[in-house]
Amino acid sequence: MMFDLRELSAPVLVAPMAGGPSTPELAAAGSAAGGLGFVAAGYLTAQAFADALSRAQALTTSPVAANLFVPQPSAAAPAAIEEYARALAAESERYGVNLGEPRFDDDGWAAKIEVLLDLRPAVASFTFGLPSADERRRLGAADIAVAATVTTLAEARAAAAIDVDVLVAQGPSAGGHRGTFDPSADPATESLDDLLGALTAHLDIPVVAAGGLMTADDVRRVRDAGAVAAQLGTAFLLADEAGSSAVHRAALVEGQYTETVVTRAFSGRYARGLRNRFIDEHEAQAPLGYPEVHYLTSPVRKASIGAGDPDAVNIWAGTGFPKIRGGSAADIIAAVSAGA
Repeated sequence: MMFDLRELSAPVLVAPMAGGPSTPELAAAGSAAGGLGFVAAGYLTAQAFADALSRAQALTTSPVAANLFVPQPSAAAPAAIEEYARALAAESERYGVNLGEPRFDDDGWAAKIEVLLDLRPAVASFTFGLPSADERRRLGAADIAVAATVTTLAEARAAAAIDVDVLVAQGPSAGGHRGTFDPSADPATESLDDLLGALTAHLDIPVVAAGGLMTADDVRRVRDAGAVAAQLGTAFLLADEAGSSAVHRAALVEGQYTETVVTRAFSGRYARGLRNRFIDEHEAQAPLGYPEVHYLTSPVRKASIGAGDPDAVNIWAGTGFPKIRGGSAADIIAAVSAGA
């Protein structure tokens, strides 16, 4: 039987956070606490994704979800990537590493779809776009509920056209990558409240609200506005079970950084994180080009973490990060779902 998000005892989704913060333990703990935890497939090989999803499912008897990045045509211009590489030469020298080789890939898309069909998480969500109609049909036949991350009504209508089960409305305050379908478009700026209102007014599909939500008041607000649940990511970055690096954790709470900005400097795709030196010095030069820029900057970012330096690594966070708290995933879910 297809899983229904409206059956959650705690209407909270622990957002998929690729690149480290999402762990099998965090996904399982979120689900065991009455919410829904996600295994993030982004940047993992298909085998590593399968291993992580299998472990999360083994750690809890509750439903577990998974998230995939949808590959899109590259927006990169080779000359612009080369120019950016020259601009980053000083970073390479500063951290004693060579820049990465820019390349395009589809993040193992086909193989990861097969992992979903094999392991059958309760929900499969998609970011940056949509599965094909045939892939959506195959997932449905396997009793996997399909959720689409959308940032506009137009994207939501496209998702409705392939009959998705759930819409995840991502507002502009969200941390990490914007889920926009067009990688070359400016990130959508419609407020979460307005987006949620438009989706609930025009489409008869359950909606999950996401973006900048940190507290029980936030969750109640979006629930009162018609969302069946709230998806929170930044709120779980300090969770005991999260895989956030020590550098990331410290940067969120030590007060060195006071604002978030949307940048393409680290990955070539718009994403929100704490404003640090790297963004200040390179945002104006950074071209579009995901995942090429992601691979280009990866060695510098890893070296920055290794040096305990938060100034040359992406510290993804939503605008509500000053309200972050630590503790177990269960404690965080209990706090943010109180009265929801």
